[in-house]
Amino acid sequence: MSPPGTVHVGICFGPLRVLNDGLGEFSVQLGRQLAARAPRLAAEHGVRLHFQLRPALHGYFGPEVAYLPLRPVHQLLHLGGPRFALWHTLNQLVRHRPPVSARLRLLTVHDLNFVYAKRGLSLARHAFTCRRRVGRADRVVTITRHVAEDVRRHAGFSGPIDVIHNGARRLVDDRREAVPGLEPGGFLFHLSRMAPSKNVGAILDLAAAWPAQRFVLAGPSAPPVEATRAAVAARRLGNVTVLADISDAQKAWLYASCAGFLFPSLTEGFGLPPIEAMHFGVPVFLSDRTCLPEVGGDAAYYFRRFDPEEMRRVIEAGLADARRPGRADAVRRHAAGFSWDDCADRYLALYLALLSEAR
Repeated sequence: MSPPGTVHVGICFGPLRVLNDGLGEFSVQLGRQLAARAPRLAAEHGVRLHFQLRPALHGYFGPEVAYLPLRPVHQLLHLGGPRFALWHTLNQLVRHRPPVSARLRLLTVHDLNFVYAKRGLSLARHAFTCRRRVGRADRVVTITRHVAEDVRRHAGFSGPIDVIHNGARRLVDDRREAVPGLEPGGFLFHLSRMAPSKNVGAILDLAAAWPAQRFVLAGPSAPPVEATRAAVAARRLGNVTVLADISDAQKAWLYASCAGFLFPSLTEGFGLPPIEAMHFGVPVFLSDRTCLPEVGGDAAYYFRRFDPEEMRRVIEAGLADARRPGRADAVRRHAAGFSWDDCADRYLALYLALLSEAR
């Protein structure tokens, strides 16, 4: 039981079935940070955090937060539970509705990538769903300024929008495990779920035109990764290695051992892997699309076209520039500007400001 006068804040994670993709990483890292701050939040402000998750994850974030069931009926109507002063839904794909009694409703929007990928009826359907979910919120948080502009333009939201950049884990001091068959320093690395929007085909075209260069692609074990592996085999690209379900220790080794990190994605809301790679001071090569210039800043090099000749030119020029004295340190400093500590502090500051306004 909560003491009288407790202010209840609910946080809906949605189904959260995959923990190692972008949305999963955001949810896990923010959840851990908020749970770690829960005792101070209760002692100093009388605020109790409730995490709404599927039952298998109840207890995942420790005993300092309460846990709420995630029920299918909540996609239609959410009744019962404490009277929530604030309800925060962690991403725009969550179908579950806030409780009808929630006083304030906050939504984090990670991207509106459908605007760039869909056409015709599919675009109209996604736009309708997006507008409906965003329209339930009193306030919106986006993870980049680019997404904030998309929400204004395409979701029709006229209320307040706060931009809170994601953090990115610093794996530099973590345990490293070498990947058999790879030599440090000789390969270019890419990490993603390898959906079409990640533009992995451009990397394969580059590999075909640059047979002397080794490429390593990694992602979760899923159909897009298997399709990439099949494409590598069909094209007989002996200079490309595709890895599935690497461990954090292997990921740290790959970041530390690669000559450069490639991320020519066509649509992103943020893009965590490039910042993770920057923590190691390695040169990072991004597309110049959507939010990536905002996230990469002057610390990255950019593909403005995706033909192999242009991509190779950008990479070779970037690898040469990366050898300048102080360049790697500048890349690390840029990455340090994106921390989960700062991200969680900004969310808590927003919670308290909204609760104060509501009072």
